[in-house]
Amino acid sequence: MSGIRNGASSGGPDDRPGGAPCVGDELPPLAVPLTRTLIVAGAIASRDYQDVHHDAELARAKGSPDIFMNILTTNGLVGRYVTDHFGPTAVLRKVAIRLGAPNYPGDVMTLTGTITETDVGSGTVQVRVVGANGIGRHVTGAVTVQLPLNPVAEVGS
Repeated sequence: MSGIRNGASSGGPDDRPGGAPCVGDELPPLAVPLTRTLIVAGAIASRDYQDVHHDAELARAKGSPDIFMNILTTNGLVGRYVTDHFGPTAVLRKVAIRLGAPNYPGDVMTLTGTITETDVGSGTVQVRVVGANGIGRHVTGAVTVQLPLNPVAEVGS
């Protein structure tokens, strides 16, 4: 997706020998420009034909100031944020999110993440994710990703 960009690293796994993620590591922020095209395309791609996701006039008639992003598009962006960070061998095992403030066109959602758990035995990492826009937190949740065995560092190493 053009227009989506990652920020600079902030002491994450690539800064340590072996690149092993540790609890407390922060993922670089990802700014997602919320275009009308992204919101409508995401709704269509996920087969969500609710008018509030593509018809501004009908969205206003239902009390919304404009169209807004659907949960499936948000879920996909959250998953992409995490897998883009960990690389092409990362596999999403669980995505649990909760929506808050709507994502309206013309705003920017910034995703941030912090590693909250690592499991050396299974090679899984849990990341707490927050996506904020100009009116508040759009999404909060946790993502569990599986990495190839041995990239997860023991706590305290």
